[in-house]
Amino acid sequence: MTPDRFFSLMLLLASRNAVTTQELASALGVSLRTVTRDLNWLRDAGLPVTGQRGRLGGVTMLPGSGPDLTRLTPGERNHLSLAGLDEKQRAELDASAESRRALAKIAAAQPRRVDELLPLTDVVHVDSRPWLQARVSGTTPASLIGPVRRGRRLRIAYDSPRESCPRDLVVDPYGLFAKAGTWYLVADCAREPRMYRLERITTWNEVDQPRRIRENQTLATVAAALIDQWELNHAVEVSATIDRTQIERARRILGQRLVQDDHEESTTGHRVRIRFPHLEDVRTLLPFGSAITVHGPAEARAHLGNLATALAHHYAPPPTG
Repeated sequence: MTPDRFFSLMLLLASRNAVTTQELASALGVSLRTVTRDLNWLRDAGLPVTGQRGRLGGVTMLPGSGPDLTRLTPGERNHLSLAGLDEKQRAELDASAESRRALAKIAAAQPRRVDELLPLTDVVHVDSRPWLQARVSGTTPASLIGPVRRGRRLRIAYDSPRESCPRDLVVDPYGLFAKAGTWYLVADCAREPRMYRLERITTWNEVDQPRRIRENQTLATVAAALIDQWELNHAVEVSATIDRTQIERARRILGQRLVQDDHEESTTGHRVRIRFPHLEDVRTLLPFGSAITVHGPAEARAHLGNLATALAHHYAPPPTG
């Protein structure tokens, strides 16, 4: 359990008389299995968390056993709900200092025994940004958070890589979304959901009109649907065999993109599936040389062959004459 999810779970339990595991899962953005594991962790840690089945039941925590919320300002309580954001992302939202103050107040209010374990926030640090992330310019999350929280429409100039010049758009924001170290504005444009990378929003202005979002839609539901659609439209799944001596290296480099078929192991190596967002991304396999054999799809094999041929021509020795 991450520190952010721990505090969010404690705040949910302390602020309600009873809450179902489904409500906890939805609020925290995790699965029912994860919520059940987190609740068991709290019980094992000695916190008086109880559950009652039935229509009027739910998960409760005995009064006085949770974090002391009375010492927090409304703003500090609000910032504690930013589950999943690391320190840098909170700073990008201009929320870092208030979040630290809230956590410090809660920690100071809890009596500590000599043999008590160190707080999770002292021994766990989360950085969700990808490695080697380049510095980006453009609109910052902190500059947009005000009009987004006021529920206003926005007029943005969006520099899409598919367009020759920035487009002028009027959008209805659901909110800001951090995904894999990148910030997005999730909004409807002409009633159609979209995700706009903040670094590509060159200018923006607040429109003096309330946002017009679709009924029964939230930031979480719209973002989840957009991610599912994006992955469906962009994913290229490559089947390949990796030499036994290179499988650990492949796991380190490819990470979650690599799925090993445990029952597909031959004398030549491990049968795997590798998922790429775009066909062009199969060039990631070039450093493995002949240690990876791509079986399909055909366009992936052809593209790798073209890349390898171009590389061989580039480094071919000059003709002698």
